[in-house]
Amino acid sequence: MSSSTSLVGKLESSTEIEASAEMFHHMLLHKPHHVSNASPNHVRACDLHHSDWGKVGSIICWTYFLGELKTAKEVIESVDPKNNSITMRVLEGDILEEFKNVVVKCKATPSAKGSGCVVQWVLEYEKLKEDVVDPETTLEMLVQVCKEMGTHLTKP
Repeated sequence: MSSSTSLVGKLESSTEIEASAEMFHHMLLHKPHHVSNASPNHVRACDLHHSDWGKVGSIICWTYFLGELKTAKEVIESVDPKNNSITMRVLEGDILEEFKNVVVKCKATPSAKGSGCVVQWVLEYEKLKEDVVDPETTLEMLVQVCKEMGTHLTKP
C-alpha cells in the first residue's frame, strides 16, 4: 500500500431520529442557522457567506464546539431532495489543519418503523500526515447533533 493511499479514509455512521426525513433534510439544508437552537452545546452558529440557503454552490460557515470552539466553511456540492441527501466540502477551517480534504455526506431515509428516519453520515477525507487521527470525534459530534435536531423538530 502506498503512503498516499493510507492517508485517505472514510467513516460512516447511522442513527435513528424521531423527525421525518423531510423535516430533518429541510432544516439541515434550508435552515442550518436554526441548528444551534436544537444543539446549542455543539453548534454555536451557522452563517451564510455566499448565495442562498440550500442551493448548490452556497457557502456556509459553521461555528461549533469540539473540545474548543472551531469553525468550518463549507460549500454545498450536491443536493438530492428526492433522497433527502446533501454533500458538502470543507473549504476552510480548523479541520483542514490536519486534513487536505474533507467531504461530508448526509442522507435521511424514512424509517421502516413508519415514523421517524435513519440519518446516515459519511465523512470522506485525506490526511495531511499519516499520524493524524481519523476524525471519529467529528463524526460522533455530527451524530449527536442529528439526534438533538430530531428531538427539537418533534417538540410539541
